[in-house]
This record gives sequence, structure tokens and C-alpha cells, in this order.
Amino acid sequence: MLPAKPQFQTVDPATDEPGKRYEGLTLDEALAELGHVRRAFEDWRRTDFATRAARLQRAAAVLRARRDDFAALMTAEMGKTLSDGRAEIEKCATACAYFADHAEGFLRDEPAGIDGARAYATFNPLGVVLAVMPWNFPFWQVFRFAAPALMAGNAAVLKHASNVPGCAMAIESVFREAGFPEHLFRTLLVPSDFVEPLIRDDRIAAVTLTGSVAAGRKVAAAAGAALKKVVLELGGSDAYVVLEDADIALAARVAATARMVNGGQSCIAGKRFIVVESVLEAFEAALVAEMARFQPGDPTDPETRFGPLVSVAARDEVDRQVEASVAGGARLLLGGEAPDRPGAWYPATILADVRPGQPAWDEEIFGPVAAVIRARDEAEAIRIANDSAFGLGAGVITADLVRGERIAATELEAGMAFVNANARSDPRLPFGGVKHSGHGRECSRHGLLEFVNIKTVWVEGGVSGVE
Repeated sequence: MLPAKPQFQTVDPATDEPGKRYEGLTLDEALAELGHVRRAFEDWRRTDFATRAARLQRAAAVLRARRDDFAALMTAEMGKTLSDGRAEIEKCATACAYFADHAEGFLRDEPAGIDGARAYATFNPLGVVLAVMPWNFPFWQVFRFAAPALMAGNAAVLKHASNVPGCAMAIESVFREAGFPEHLFRTLLVPSDFVEPLIRDDRIAAVTLTGSVAAGRKVAAAAGAALKKVVLELGGSDAYVVLEDADIALAARVAATARMVNGGQSCIAGKRFIVVESVLEAFEAALVAEMARFQPGDPTDPETRFGPLVSVAARDEVDRQVEASVAGGARLLLGGEAPDRPGAWYPATILADVRPGQPAWDEEIFGPVAAVIRARDEAEAIRIANDSAFGLGAGVITADLVRGERIAATELEAGMAFVNANARSDPRLPFGGVKHSGHGRECSRHGLLEFVNIKTVWVEGGVSGVE
């Protein structure tokens, strides 16, 4: 008897009603597809940068042409508002254009300047990169790895989150429509337990994962056992330090924007706001006013800023964390009660008096819940900010830009730190974290170099350096 094919059922988060159903691949079928991808890589690795760039520029054009359709697909599968979905597609297109324009320069041979030898470092593609991606930014998470990986001459296979199969297939269609070789980028609709056998397969050269710490541990263990390169972008509990000289209105706007990005469902969403006590009361009042502007609404309405969470189960977990924090002594300033209606709805919520032992302090809350924490002074605020297993993004809000830059650059234990602004990813800058937030980088030249073989070439008796 042939093995049953896995099934992937989408669910509309706004109504909790089932949507479209997709049939996936058996493990044997997935491994057969992997063979096609590896063969496509052998040709693609020898293409010139101009050819690769032309295809990637075409991918940017396809994304922009189909922006509204892709945004609607995200709304249907994971609840993203249409406005956020359109912005996400534009960001993907921008990344494609950026790496099309800059990859050749980023990967230019680097001369060593050794007398009597032609010695340099060159950058070769690794092969087929397996990407295990999450649902919260279903297009951007993929394109920020795929654009540089393909420009470097690699091929790719995507194992996307099981609740966004339509997005996963749509991404594959972008590359096909853009004129990339048919099998160079393939989506594999497979369950999570297929990831380890895929990693073990010799045709996979490297792995990148964005997801939970638990998922990161499993993928890192499998990749380590197979001695394969892995990049991990995991969870975050981003801290923003609000100092006594901060513009409180600005601090509240930055905090609300940071907390409510993607409905709070982002690894780099601001989650902990550590406020020097002399301005704590004023900050709390200002933050309530700013967060109250985020009223849940129909995600298909272009004017809606804040839609449902990804699923009822995810909403219930956020609700549990809030209730447990309040039971542990936290004080509700806003929200905190799930509405009695179908769908994965939860209001913008603020918890004050957050202390160790409460989920709002100890855990990552993946939803629209801001935790406000008191600090005596700058030193204690920095200590609290760094007192976390995570280290993805961080921020500081102060009127003294020299002071803020010092804290951001040297004091905050995070892969990214921002002064008077909320954390965000950008194709031009490295993106990633430290501690339990993972390792490796995406975006920029640093992300491009994650999936290349940095090879030394030495030609004895050659001219010093590389012309």
C-alpha cells in the first residue's frame, strides 16, 4: 500500500472557519524533488551574475504585479491585515532588487596582497539550502533568505509552516514566473517530521530556520549530526529602555509601534518596556493612550491596523500568559480579556508591575501584550534588559543621542539595537540575534556570506593580489 499523502488544511483566523485544503508530498516524493533541485543547482552555479540579477529583478516585478493577491492570501491563511500584507510584499520586492544590484560586488574576490603569489579569497555557492520558515511573515521570511542565496548561486527548497501552504506555493510560482530554472526553488509541502530526514540527505548542503527555540534546537541537532551549516533566527523578548530624559510622547509611540507590529506576532516586536521610575507614571498613561488606538478590525478592510491572531490556540496561550501574570501580581492597564466571538481575537493589552516569576517577565508573549517594568536608574534598566535568555532586538529612548548610541552599541546584549526607533529588518543591515535568539545573520553582505564557501586560492609565482 502506498503511504498516505499529508494534508494541509487552512483556517481563517478571523472566523475559525476552514479554508482551502492542500495535498502534500510523501517523504519519497520529497526526496525525489530534492534530486531535481540538486541537478538544477549544477547549472545555476555556473551562471553569471548578470543572468542571476535579471531573474531576481523580474521576481521583484512579479511580486509587485501580484501584490494584492498575495496580501489577500496572507489575510486568509494567517490573519495579516491587507495593509500589512501589501507592505510585506513590497519589502520582498525591495530585497530582491537590492541583492540583484549588490551581490556581485559583495562576492568579488578579495586579494590578500602576498608577495610572490596570487592569493585571494573567493566565494562559491554551497549547494541546496533547506529553509524551514514560520507563518508570521510568510513571504518576507522566505525572500530574505532566498534572494541572497540564489544570487550567490545556490538552489533552495522550502519547508514552510503548515498553516500557510498557499503562501508557500505562491512563493514558488514567483520564481517560476520570473524565469528561474524550473527546479531551482521548490516548495515541499511536508510535515515537520520530514525535516530531519531531509537534513540528513547528502543533497542538502545547509539549513536555515526561523522559528521557536524548541524547533531551533531540533534543527541544530540534526544539522550538527550531519555536519552541515545552519543559521537560526529564533525567539525574542525585545527590551526597550526608557530613560528619565526621554520625550514621553515619543517613547509611547515607539513602544506601541514596536509592540503591535504584525499584531504583536513578531520575534522583534517590543515586548518589555523598562522605564526609569521618575517617568514611569507618565509613560504608562501615554502608552495606554497609544495602544488604545489599536482596535481589532476586519483584516480584509484596507483601513484596519490590527486583525486577529493566527489561531484560536495561539490566542488562548496569550490569554493564559496574561491571566497567570495578573495572578502573579501584574496590574492590567489595558485590555486583557478575550472577546466572546468566533475567531482568534485578542485586544491590545498592557501589563504593569511586571516582575520575575510572571510569564510576562519570563516568557515570550507572541501577541499584543506590552510588559512595563520599573527600574531605579539607567544601570538597573540595562541590567533588566539583559536579564533574558533572548537577545534579538533592543532599544533605548533618550533625548541624549550620544548616551543612547553608547548604550545601544556597547551595553545591550542583542543582535540589533535602536535609539528612539522600533526594531525592524532591512536588506541593507545584518539581521539576527545572540543567546537563545539564535546565531548567524540574514540580510546585507553578512547574510549573503552565510551560504557560500569562502575559499582560499593561492597561485605560487603569480602576481601579488588580484587585478
